[in-house]
Amino acid sequence: MDKDNYWKNRATVRSYSKQDIPQSLLIEMLEEASHAPTTGNMQLYSVVITRDPEMKLRLAPAHFNQPTVTGAPVVLTFCADYNRFIKWCEVSNAVPGYDNFQSFMTAVLDTALFAQQFNTIAERHGLGCCYLGTTTYNALMIAEVLDLPTMVVPVTTITVGYPAQPSQGEGVGRLPVEAIFHNEKYVDYTPASVKELYREKEERADSRSFVKENNKESLAQVFTDIRYTREACEHFSKIYSDFIKKQGF
Repeated sequence: MDKDNYWKNRATVRSYSKQDIPQSLLIEMLEEASHAPTTGNMQLYSVVITRDPEMKLRLAPAHFNQPTVTGAPVVLTFCADYNRFIKWCEVSNAVPGYDNFQSFMTAVLDTALFAQQFNTIAERHGLGCCYLGTTTYNALMIAEVLDLPTMVVPVTTITVGYPAQPSQGEGVGRLPVEAIFHNEKYVDYTPASVKELYREKEERADSRSFVKENNKESLAQVFTDIRYTREACEHFSKIYSDFIKKQGF
């Protein structure tokens, strides 16, 4: 990827070459990523590195068998982790009180910042990355495969490797920046303004193809009726909520 155009042309990469990622480079990138912002300098996260093909096969069902899981040289599971910090408190004659929602959200934010910093660093090294949102859908399955203890919860997964093909730099259909910022106070969207903000996204060839393939009237219906239905969101919400409580939060 042309580094001069990195920020606007970056894109998710799901297919990788057979070239491996040296362990030394991977650890260097993780060390650099660990300098991301973190609440109170607590670094409430861990990352599990998966290289073994058998372990990838065990993780794959949790990610609905997306080929990028078994096809990537490295799979990284980023976890909100209070386990390490609590153990440090306990051996230091300090009494921790972090089994609550506020603490969980603190660790989730730390984890997300760390993961995104790693993603950017990896792409700047010429690697391709793919976030897997399925991590929160099947966190219990992932925790069992990776032997995660209490107070450790999977938040996101990134597959990483050298791209099988060079990026075409065609863009990924982001909303115009006017859609996402508000000066001083939030200004709510009118029906006309929201239609205009989504117009370009809806008119993309890939968007029109999604609508046609799914026999829907609009791109929005592809999201509400096919990709992220109410039933699925409520189902996986309960699974994740129950798992978070099981892990001690």
